[in-house]
Amino acid sequence: MVISFYTFESASASHSFTHIGGSAFKMKILIVEDEDKIAQFIQSGLKSEGYAVDRAADGEEGFFMLSESNYDLVVLDLRLPKMDGMTLCRMARKAGKQMPIIMLTARDSVEDRVSGLDAGADDYLTKPFSFEELVARVRALGRRYSSASQTDLVVGDLQVSIETHRVRRAGKEINLSSTEFRLLRFLMENSHRIASRALILEKVWGFDFSPESNIVEVYINYLRDKIDKGFEHPLIRTIHGVGYRLCVSD
Repeated sequence: MVISFYTFESASASHSFTHIGGSAFKMKILIVEDEDKIAQFIQSGLKSEGYAVDRAADGEEGFFMLSESNYDLVVLDLRLPKMDGMTLCRMARKAGKQMPIIMLTARDSVEDRVSGLDAGADDYLTKPFSFEELVARVRALGRRYSSASQTDLVVGDLQVSIETHRVRRAGKEINLSSTEFRLLRFLMENSHRIASRALILEKVWGFDFSPESNIVEVYINYLRDKIDKGFEHPLIRTIHGVGYRLCVSD
């Protein structure tokens, strides 16, 4: 059925739960759509599938909600008041939001689809569309995202693959030595707190250095040259007298 028909058949709600590390969580989806009938239809349909769903009625509200909460997936209309979907998508990616984005549009040209994907969208759906197709794409992107989240670390626009040791910032490939990678991984896994010099020595090098050793400072500087140099916002912070923290600026 197409979106203009406000009926749908519910699939198994078990698809709305993604398994990570043996546990399951309920996917949280944000719909950014200004047309009330379409938004309500999508929202009620996804809720019937077992998803947790919020809705924003314009681009500015959508960006605010993305900034304030963590969503597992976004269904984003292209033509929105206050801020269009393309701009919102670019700003979300620039802010380090990595969740999948499905872009909705009435436009069907190759150029429009390419522009949407280049802006950071993961998928593109042309109106009118069937609800079954939308929910199938939601499930597919949810599986892909949950699989990646088990092996990837993300802080802002910095992404690290634990499996392949691939490091990228804002899409740029960064080559690290094995020690630099261990240090970066530790800082990213502990981005919620300040890591003391002693803790870094213990976890990254596995033994204590003499108090006079500057090995941590040396490798922090190596990482700064590769991770922060040339980028507008540095990620590695020194908290004087306490330690280091890798995080997005407040």
